[in-house]
Formats: sequence, structure tokens, C-alpha cells
Amino acid sequence: MKKDIIIPVVKDVYIAIVKEWNKDFTSHDWFVYLINDSLDPLESVMIMSRGKHKDGRKTSTFRHAFKLIDAKTAMKVELIMEEVFAFENEFVLTYFIGSTLYDQVYTAAPFSISEEAFKKLPVMDQDGILLK
Repeated sequence: MKKDIIIPVVKDVYIAIVKEWNKDFTSHDWFVYLINDSLDPLESVMIMSRGKHKDGRKTSTFRHAFKLIDAKTAMKVELIMEEVFAFENEFVLTYFIGSTLYDQVYTAAPFSISEEAFKKLPVMDQDGILLK
């Protein structure tokens, strides 16, 4: 029955966007990170990202998988181009802690990604944008 289904609440796990030096392209670029600020490792992590614009345009859908994300660590997920900052960018995160499945959708509203929105990020020694 529906009342028997327990949906666990995601706590201390975040998607963040930071601007940092990209030594491969010798430029400052924007990157998406998964931050695990919990005391438990995350297992079988899957992240799906996509963007959609109010005029109907869509970005490609990207999928990433990580076997394990240790507690109190951050993992670089992907590069995000400034051209999609006008889009609503969505990140769907799914992972296990033990035998419990967790699922959370994080959204960056159009034009919400900017250096003016930076805050101190957990685990990382950097400033960035924490998505909700």
C-alpha cells in the first residue's frame, strides 16, 4: 500500500556549481560537483543532467555513474557551459546508503548561476553555488 512506502529524505548531499581554473584549456570554467557531507559513503551513484529553455530548446542529457563516493568528499561530475545558464538546469541524483535508495532532484533556475551567488561550500575549500 502507498502508506507503507517510506521515502527517505536526502540530507548532507548536494550538487554544487563552481568556477575554477581548467588547466587543460587554460581558462576559468564552470564545473558541477557532487558533495557528500554525510558520515556515510554513497554507493551506486547515478547523476542525470539536462536543461530546458522556456522557448522549447533542450540540452543533451548526460548520465554519470560512480561506484562509491566517500564520506566528507566531493566529486567533479561535469563541465557546464555558460551558454546554458539561461536554461533551467536539472540534476537528478540517485544513490544507495546501505540497502536504502535515495533520490533527489536539484534545479538551477535560469540565470541563477553567477559569481554573485557564491557561498562557502561544505567539504570543499571553495566558494560556489549550492543547488536545492
